[in-house]
Amino acid sequence: MSLDSHPLANANSWLFVPASRPERIAKALASGADAVIVDLEDAVAPADKDAARAALLQALDALPAQQRARLLVRINAPGTEWFDADVHALHTLCSQGCAGVVLPKAEDAAAMALLANAVGSHGVVVPIIESVWGLHSIDTVAQAPKVLRLAFGHLDFQVDAGMACAADETELVPVRLAVVLASRRARLAAPIDGVTVNTQDGSVVRADAERSVRGGFGGKLCIHPMQVAEVNAAYTPTEAQLQSAQQVLAAADAAQGGVCVVNGRMVDAPVIALARKTVQRHQQASRRGETL
Repeated sequence: MSLDSHPLANANSWLFVPASRPERIAKALASGADAVIVDLEDAVAPADKDAARAALLQALDALPAQQRARLLVRINAPGTEWFDADVHALHTLCSQGCAGVVLPKAEDAAAMALLANAVGSHGVVVPIIESVWGLHSIDTVAQAPKVLRLAFGHLDFQVDAGMACAADETELVPVRLAVVLASRRARLAAPIDGVTVNTQDGSVVRADAERSVRGGFGGKLCIHPMQVAEVNAAYTPTEAQLQSAQQVLAAADAAQGGVCVVNGRMVDAPVIALARKTVQRHQQASRRGETL
């Protein structure tokens, strides 16, 4: 399967669930999230890492193949004492239908090559750029084998860079743009933006997700099930947006390559490309409703 046609290439909502709570995996898969990331890293205490890994391996057996294909595992970072065991477990997980791995602190080609081998022929790698060195090495990471999309870990990045961002995170605009541009240079699907820490106010999540859409991101990480609906909504075109896009495409088709005007606006190649993306996002939302 080409990475361009991978089912998660256009996934919008990516929900974390702790590997130490395997009973939550099925609930996460039923939450409406496009993808579920079972977390062996931040969500699991050091003393529980081995037990959580074993629980994940056991829990995978109970899931049907269609759900396994929406499941990834975030392993512990290279250089930690759990990394080797996590990579070893990936062979089993991906051979049984797990979609792939999410790599924290992605920074170098050696770890990327190791994971490309571990996920096998059908697995994918989603590296998280969350350090200054990771940003420095972003093209190497993005262009490594088996990389499906990049993700941005903005909270860890702030810590590593010594930043203290305001609520609107204006300070991170150039970093987010760098992640988007690196994805484009590597011909990857649009990257996945970082989490919103607010798990109570849906309007905050929606505003953050809408910023992600405007900024060129194709999805967003979620840490609570309530965030999923807000992210999905932000990535679903409104009826007015869909109708406008359809009008543009119909007019362009009728013009057969000639110049045309829709609602007082000249329709050229960029306008047509944006209209096609809007229709594709609508189709993605429609498929979500059919398959989840």
